[in-house]
Amino acid sequence: MTLSILDLAPIVSGGTAAEALRNTLDLARKAEGYGYRRYWLAEHHFAPGVASSAPAVLIALVAAATSTIRVGSGAVQLGHQTPLSVVEQFGLIDALHPGRIDLGIGRSGQRRAELAVSAGFESKPAEIVDGLLIPPPFDWSRLAKHPHLAHYATLLQQPGAQTPDFADQIDDVLAFLHGTHDAHAVPGEGAAVQVWILGSSGGQSAQVAGERGLPFVANYHVSPSSVLEAVEAYREAFKPSTELAEPYVIVSADAVVAEDEVRARELAKGYDLWVRSIRTGAGAMPYPSPAEADAHVWSDAERELVQDRVDTRFVGSPRQVADGLRVLRRVTGADELLVTTITYEHDDRVRSYELLAEAWNHQ
Repeated sequence: MTLSILDLAPIVSGGTAAEALRNTLDLARKAEGYGYRRYWLAEHHFAPGVASSAPAVLIALVAAATSTIRVGSGAVQLGHQTPLSVVEQFGLIDALHPGRIDLGIGRSGQRRAELAVSAGFESKPAEIVDGLLIPPPFDWSRLAKHPHLAHYATLLQQPGAQTPDFADQIDDVLAFLHGTHDAHAVPGEGAAVQVWILGSSGGQSAQVAGERGLPFVANYHVSPSSVLEAVEAYREAFKPSTELAEPYVIVSADAVVAEDEVRARELAKGYDLWVRSIRTGAGAMPYPSPAEADAHVWSDAERELVQDRVDTRFVGSPRQVADGLRVLRRVTGADELLVTTITYEHDDRVRSYELLAEAWNHQ
């Protein structure tokens, strides 16, 4: 199947991290039965509503709880670790679950630092490209300058540590895996780990993925305004490698599916508040219940803050969401789609993925 899952191990309002992690293991087992191709875990820190702070640990747990589905990271933030430590972690997991592990890598920490010192922001109007909404861009520089994020960045690295250039880090990861480095990663060297690069723009992530001939993930769910430029930049930079003869693209999306659109929109109510918490610099809040979402009084400024994410979700009946995702795949030329679903009740999230798989496979 050309659908995969990105899971943040969401903690809901009134819930606990332990419950969220048990839910992740349950969903992974069921997703394997539904036929999803991959089950990826995100990396987020200092977020009260997200339990996936250590993806390698959670990947090992999910891999042990399943048997056939590929399990991986979406994505390890390489600015917080050395290439050697990442390769050793994923090499260790691969040693016990050979041929099933994906190492997705991102550079969001480095990108936030760049945005915090960038000058100017150029807005663009929304447009519809062959049926796909491309919303106005979000001004990430405002969020990147938030004092909480600057403080958190110091806690994620040793004092005085300097993050190397992303391209050099990727080269080190590949060298450790391929055994061409002057030092040897044990376990890790020779591991059957598939390396992916995740990116939200046409910048360095897309360029590095293309130039190294690696598969690429473009984030429509994080930065929908720049998904097309990210995919285009990757394809233009692509050079065949031992990993890939031609470009391979996954595009991410947020989705909530229920038996009908009215029910799906009820289940999706907490999303707006959850995105607001992220974009105000507070970190993802515990995912709100529909009642908590109904109780919030929105200002115009708050609505504007989250509108691009809200407008680019896929929410509705199985047929509606499957049709919308097919438009996303067609317009971006994606080989796969990576779907994130968060609902207040775990059973509703499981059912959403079940309904989506059925609709996707029978159209």
